[in-house]
Amino acid sequence: MARYRGPVEKIERRFGVSLNLKGERRLAGKSALDKRPYAPGQHGQRRKKVSEFGLQLNEKQKAKFMYGISEKQMRALFSEAKRKDGNTGINLIILIEQRLDNVVYRMGFASTRRFARQLVNHGHILVDGKRVDIASYRVKPGQKVEVREKSKANPQVVRALELTNQTGLSPWVDTDAEKVFGIFTRLPEREEVVIPVEERLIVELYSK
Repeated sequence: MARYRGPVEKIERRFGVSLNLKGERRLAGKSALDKRPYAPGQHGQRRKKVSEFGLQLNEKQKAKFMYGISEKQMRALFSEAKRKDGNTGINLIILIEQRLDNVVYRMGFASTRRFARQLVNHGHILVDGKRVDIASYRVKPGQKVEVREKSKANPQVVRALELTNQTGLSPWVDTDAEKVFGIFTRLPEREEVVIPVEERLIVELYSK
């Protein structure tokens, strides 16, 4: 399945939770989910009974939409998480959190993961001083991630950093807002990653 490029707020309304797809609008209480907290469409306000498979599928879809990854990428990440020692679901979340576009978002250089992916794809991001334009690049603990010099004054980057005063920063990254760079200090603990996803259900889905 190709990456979804349609109206993202409909996705949040479908699942009934914020997936941080609209950064500043959500903080300002202007998101579609705040205004219409029910599924889109003519029958959106009807209560539907969801099967076990439906619940599992919903969790996978939420993770895919939230992080902006394709089905092929999700399956590859699950396969790798399964090969690792420890809890497969937790391994999956940690692997996704290491993606460069997500790290750029976590460091506060972008108010949404979609914009973070654009920054990476368009060559605005350096890792250890070298340009990396692959959003799925896996950042390792200790690596330095920065916005290139010519892009530090980008109004969207500046605004995103301002918004971190409201949202805060993840404890596993150390960001210098003035110099627009950060260090991915360590892998996050699962309880630190606050997302509306039950990875256990994703594991059950893929394990069938």
